[in-house]
Amino acid sequence: MLTGHAAAEFAGPGIVYSFMLSGLACAFAGLCYAEFASMIPLSGSAYTYGYATLGEFVAWIIGWNLVLEYLFAASTVAVGWSGYVVSFLKDMHIVIPAAFTSAPYNHVTEAGAHWWNIWDLFVHGWTSSGAVLNVPAMIVIGAVTILLVIGIKESANFNNAIVALKLVVILTFIAVGAAYINRANWHPFVPPSVGPDHFGWGGVVRAAGVIFFAYIGFDAVSTAAQECKKPQRDMPIALLGSLGICTILYILVSLVLTGVVNYTQLDVPAPIAVAISTLGPKLAWLEYFVKIGAIAGLSSVILVMLLGQPRIFYTMAKDGLLPPAFGAVHPRFRTPWIAQIITGVAAMLIAGLFPIGLLGELVSIGTLLAFAIVCVGVLVLRYTDPQLKRPFRVPFVDIIAPLGVASCCYLMAYLPADTWARLIVWIAIGVAIYIFYGHRHSKLNPSLMDKGSPPK
Repeated sequence: MLTGHAAAEFAGPGIVYSFMLSGLACAFAGLCYAEFASMIPLSGSAYTYGYATLGEFVAWIIGWNLVLEYLFAASTVAVGWSGYVVSFLKDMHIVIPAAFTSAPYNHVTEAGAHWWNIWDLFVHGWTSSGAVLNVPAMIVIGAVTILLVIGIKESANFNNAIVALKLVVILTFIAVGAAYINRANWHPFVPPSVGPDHFGWGGVVRAAGVIFFAYIGFDAVSTAAQECKKPQRDMPIALLGSLGICTILYILVSLVLTGVVNYTQLDVPAPIAVAISTLGPKLAWLEYFVKIGAIAGLSSVILVMLLGQPRIFYTMAKDGLLPPAFGAVHPRFRTPWIAQIITGVAAMLIAGLFPIGLLGELVSIGTLLAFAIVCVGVLVLRYTDPQLKRPFRVPFVDIIAPLGVASCCYLMAYLPADTWARLIVWIAIGVAIYIFYGHRHSKLNPSLMDKGSPPK
């Protein structure tokens, strides 16, 4: 979906370069993640890394922002999953009433609303859509939550099967579509600029910020560090390997997509389906195949997002920053079941009740901020504790880490001003929770420590 929109509105076939730019920003951050993951093989992702290097308050801010990445991303993707399922069932002549497949509320920020006007950004502009609930979105989140409570092994096996299916779909599209490429659709590869950030190189950079959502699952790899058998070896391979594979697939799909269909026709919810429909009736079967792959692929994304969030909550609870219930482990399944259920219920409500489109930028900005802080943390730790054992070391860290910070901040700068305003409000809420609960119950709080116990 993002590839078609970004190509049609901003980059044309140059969307390939946009994926390269976003992938490069993730590569800088990925090297820093890999060094931390080899040193600190614990659940918690960027939160844990920030705690180890920049202190508790910064770690809290990271963890609070990661809620934007995981919880809201899971809800957003569930709404997309619902759309594909409803479309697929309609093809099978099974129609679900519209009242049960969309959000009951819509939100539009009125023209002229200022980023500092909290009323306009959060309260004003809500209208009823006439719908009741997005039931399919709620059902898929509930089902995935139950699966994750049962156990990581069962979840991993389910996810492996889904990944295998969607890779077959992607590779089939690349192989079949490559035979129908019309190279005229690639000229000009980067269309001339027609305004600020619309085509030209400015448009390519703007598109890189838009499609960054495609890389947010990268952070989720590190949340499973505690389940790895050999995390010092496995985590760097998993982080950098998955990033490389996904970037190559994104580029190949973009090349085929813009080669089969002119980029001006791709600003639709299902651009790959549009591309397949141009290939003729003999390949109509492939459209059904792609929808099945999309449903499977989005299911796997929901699973990974809902897997990551409770493990961050679990780690924060162990540090005393959240109530102990968030750190409770099920006696049989050995999973953080209370945190998992709380996350699932919250995601179900968000997906069922609200249009999550306006929070899409928050997902990206929260992730980019976490990536930037991890890059800073690696550099800080190199100078504060240079003798620490590092099974994996970032090469040329004095260059790579600053480039990681700069590239993440650059992409953040392209996000709308009202997104920054919502981020500031979200952080303010997080700071209040830290002051009134987290700091008072922190394991680093001297009043809570046993006499003579060393700091954590």
